[in-house]
Amino acid sequence: MNMADRIQYLRKTKGISQEELADKVSVSRQAVSKWESEQSTPDLEKIIIMSDYFGVTTDYILKGIEPIEDKEQKSKEIASKVLYISSTAFVAIGLFCAFGSWYEKQTMEAVWGSMIIQAVGIAGYFIGKLLSTEKAPFYVNWLNVVGISFMPVSLLTGFISILVFKQGAIAPYPTGLFHALAFCLIFFMVCIASFIFIKKRSR
Repeated sequence: MNMADRIQYLRKTKGISQEELADKVSVSRQAVSKWESEQSTPDLEKIIIMSDYFGVTTDYILKGIEPIEDKEQKSKEIASKVLYISSTAFVAIGLFCAFGSWYEKQTMEAVWGSMIIQAVGIAGYFIGKLLSTEKAPFYVNWLNVVGISFMPVSLLTGFISILVFKQGAIAPYPTGLFHALAFCLIFFMVCIASFIFIKKRSR
């Protein structure tokens, strides 16, 4: 990656147009276009302004040299993103393991084992938060809440169904008509409430 590519990369990462960058460094849009197409190079004063604006060193713009701390930080950010995505995968795996185990054995031990898998996923999520300031994407947060709440809501509505209607079972998924109706109502409310709450927090 040459200097022209780095300037273009930094601009696109910032999500600004050539015209907006031109305004920041007090040049014309054509000047920025020439920098990015290697027709000309910015003078030192403009490079200093850009390094401050993009939060990088002048060495990075000129030579592509990144400080060791930046490399470490980027590695941590990548690791945290992987952990965030993995956490959702573990939550989903735990859920499907609970379904399969209950279908075969119909014992609560199978449900607790699946919840441990989900707990591993959530532990990974919080380790990701500790590693860097990178926030988890909205969909990761929401899917984790939805996945984790599925079994407890099903167990609770199963208990209510047995208590009130004398039907259903305390299971990780709905097992009867009344159980299914109660589950759908409460789970839908949990999904909507968590969606609205997490959406507001992510702004």
